[in-house]
Amino acid sequence: MRITEQYIRAGYFWLPDEPDKKIPGTLTISDGGEIELEVVGLFDESIDALNGKDDLSRIVGHVEKDGLVTLENCFYRKKNIAFGNIAKSLIHVNKAFCAVAYDKDENVTFNTMSFSIEGLDEWIGISGITVSYGSDYRTATIAYVPQDEMVFSLTNGFNLHICFGYTLPGFPSTTEAKITQRAYFKLSSEEPREFGEFVSVLHQITYFICFAVDATVTIRDVSATSNEILREISEDKKMPVSIKVYYPSLPFSESTPKIDAHRMLFRFSNIQQDAESIFNSWLTAYQIIRPALGLYFSAVSGTHKYLDGKFLALAQALETYHRRTSSETLMAPNEFRRLVAKSLWSCPKEHRKWLRNRIYYGNEISLGQRIKRIIDPYKSHIGNNKQRSKLIRAIVNTRNYLTHYTEALESKAVRGRNLWLTCQKMEAIFQLQLLQQLGFSEGAIQGVLANNYKLKQKLDEI
Repeated sequence: MRITEQYIRAGYFWLPDEPDKKIPGTLTISDGGEIELEVVGLFDESIDALNGKDDLSRIVGHVEKDGLVTLENCFYRKKNIAFGNIAKSLIHVNKAFCAVAYDKDENVTFNTMSFSIEGLDEWIGISGITVSYGSDYRTATIAYVPQDEMVFSLTNGFNLHICFGYTLPGFPSTTEAKITQRAYFKLSSEEPREFGEFVSVLHQITYFICFAVDATVTIRDVSATSNEILREISEDKKMPVSIKVYYPSLPFSESTPKIDAHRMLFRFSNIQQDAESIFNSWLTAYQIIRPALGLYFSAVSGTHKYLDGKFLALAQALETYHRRTSSETLMAPNEFRRLVAKSLWSCPKEHRKWLRNRIYYGNEISLGQRIKRIIDPYKSHIGNNKQRSKLIRAIVNTRNYLTHYTEALESKAVRGRNLWLTCQKMEAIFQLQLLQQLGFSEGAIQGVLANNYKLKQKLDEI
């Protein structure tokens, strides 16, 4: 979670079942969503608590500016006992909900959760702001038309909204007139859903945008509402309380990425006509190939500090992807079972367990065959037959060497710039496979290849 300005709030805090025992403290939320609470004293000074039997699953507080706050899944990082003096203790907090105080065993459920993602405005590319200039360019007229909300039904029961927040100039505007627009997502559900259900979908949508813009982007400005938590705005009207949500989300990059529209794989305009289908295809694919996606995003997000680690993650991602999307085997399963049974029958009894373990995965196709199957639909974009064979051998030999460090493979493994180029091609191959998973037609994929210089460069460099 991106926190552009460190959140520091002083206040009083207490356990939900002991509202009369309040202690002062300072709540701090840093970039990345890391949350800490520094308190003066301890919530419980009993012998059991001093021996580590604390129940800090939920802490409630009242802080400056934001009022009520609920802190979840807490534990002491540093516990100091005063012995008559002033002592401060440090508490780790897993997540924070501002503007609400939950009871000890009250379930945290919401009906909506809104969030923005870095690069979302650039990806959506829709603006209600228009500027027109006079013939001498000495006069200008700025107009704004609020953009309509778009709603897509997801197969998991949620609705995904693309919304547009905006601000207009204040009055009087004698020296400055400023109009801003900000796009954001909103997940909604008629039935209340637990926090974890919202976060799971939010997480998947964030990775969808990472894939679309070909960069590691982070969520920000997360807020939620519940139809059960309302505030009165007039005598006969109530509206849901906006609850700010903080937690350490993934993916996260320490620096804010520079989003370039020309380096994106695709923009919202490219999928707008089939957006609902593509969003649902992504959520469906995510459940099937989640391990492969995790490996791929770990490789492209900079998690691996060394190129060897990135290569291994990409090689495993491709292998896992094929395993999850193909049931191809060397021979028919029934034929393989008969062969195994015949081999075990003819094997000395004392060695049968050893043989069974050795041939258990004997019907699986090799890594080289899996890479070849993955490449086949796009082979016309990956050099000639000789160059493709060379690429497959480089991936297999390097993976085997970096996994086992067999001396016989050392001379066959690629290194340096060749290893980097191999990683680039593996990234591109995985991206093409994901476009196919999303339902992009062959023509649409050809369009992506024609218009995306970054992807084309990855495939062209031999």
